[in-house]
Amino acid sequence: MKYRLGYIVNTIIVLTLLTGCMTMKPSNFKDENPKFVLEDYFNGKTKAWGIFEDRFGNVKRQFTVDIDGSWDGKTLILKEYFLFSDGEKDYREWRITKKGDGLYEGQADDVIGNATGISSGNSLNWSYVLDLKMSKEKTLKVKFDDWMFLQPGGVLLNRARMSKFGIEIGQVTISFSKLQDEKK
Repeated sequence: MKYRLGYIVNTIIVLTLLTGCMTMKPSNFKDENPKFVLEDYFNGKTKAWGIFEDRFGNVKRQFTVDIDGSWDGKTLILKEYFLFSDGEKDYREWRITKKGDGLYEGQADDVIGNATGISSGNSLNWSYVLDLKMSKEKTLKVKFDDWMFLQPGGVLLNRARMSKFGIEIGQVTISFSKLQDEKK
């Protein structure tokens, strides 16, 4: 029995260490191209298409987002207009400040505290706590771990894992595409 308990404890420790070693880091993508510069990509109009899956992989919601971004050299303002497949509409406005080479900080009305971002190569890792609207009266505070990857041709792929108390509750997958400037 003593041997068995020791084996179980050692197995848990090894699995914990391996999981910690497998965590993606922005620096893993430092040599990947095309280089993703948040304020350049989102300056202007962008369209996005997304799905939300529960933790079992069942698609629960689909949506589109029209994004209007403006960069003044210091702050990126993103106005996001969501349209869900069930007809619901939502709006979020991000105020994102560049803090240094590849470092960002952002705020939005439904974000608790500050969002933080690290960009490297073709990637951006964006972390924040969202006060997620569940109904007209209820919200749920969930942690978002977003990974964005710029692809050749200008497509930006985003995978966001949502968790509560360290347990994954769902995943959001989004594809972004820059719209051509109508002034050209």
